[in-house]
Amino acid sequence: MLEMNDQKTIILYPNEEHDAGFTMAQKVGEILRQHGRHVVFCQPFCENATGTTPPGYESEKIENALGQAELIITFGGDGTILRAARVAADHGVPILGINMGGKGFLTELEIDDIGLIEAAATGRYKIRSLMMLDVEVLRDEKLICNDFALNDVVIKGDNKVIDLMIFGDGQMISRFSGDGTVVATPTGSTAYSMAAGGPIVEPTVHNIIITPICAHLLETKPFVLDSDRRVSVEIGYKRRNPAYMSVDGGDRVIIQCGDIINIRKSARYTRFVRLTDRSFYQKVSEKLGEIP
Repeated sequence: MLEMNDQKTIILYPNEEHDAGFTMAQKVGEILRQHGRHVVFCQPFCENATGTTPPGYESEKIENALGQAELIITFGGDGTILRAARVAADHGVPILGINMGGKGFLTELEIDDIGLIEAAATGRYKIRSLMMLDVEVLRDEKLICNDFALNDVVIKGDNKVIDLMIFGDGQMISRFSGDGTVVATPTGSTAYSMAAGGPIVEPTVHNIIITPICAHLLETKPFVLDSDRRVSVEIGYKRRNPAYMSVDGGDRVIIQCGDIINIRKSARYTRFVRLTDRSFYQKVSEKLGEIP
């Protein structure tokens, strides 16, 4: 368990599309304030941080608030958490997700679990660190893009089939034509990778998962690699169709024939708060609808 530091800030990070009027965020904020915690609103989808902040609450851009933050509490779905993870990873600030979106694989609490916020307010929680991926794009041996992912790196044709060559530490793993490929962390194994036929992997292990998307080759299968491997993806020249890369569902980066995308385990980790004893297996069953 963590020791509580009353000088630290707790960031409320609500997606107003899911938490209309910040109703749930304000409810959680009041619980935190009752325990003497300093609370700041940071809105992920609002350029003007003070634009729609509830009365009586401080507002700040999350980049400015992280230096004094103990915890980020998100209100939304996995997309909101992924957005928070991008700014929190370099600061080591843990994230507590409250599911107000869809599946919410990354969230710890459902709306009915709000009573557990008192434990977060008093520092009675555990931390789980999950691996991330670093990604770079090389064109003519020059770096044109670098990024990092909690969930996955997706390389796809833009509505057309592309040729892909995939390597592990320089050794050919697979070569095929298809819609693309997903390179995922164990955390991301329950996202696009799973929908494309990839395996479900427990998020606390360290692996890199490669899942082809609609491959035009019967023998093409997903691979689960050791986390120390360097995965390289190259777009072939046979079909000069447009392609792009997307990291954690973010903006598209245009990929050209001959570009090399290198993906490896990151030195960064995303830290998540644990307040419940809900197992990964239970969460998978609940989220995938096996339990009515």
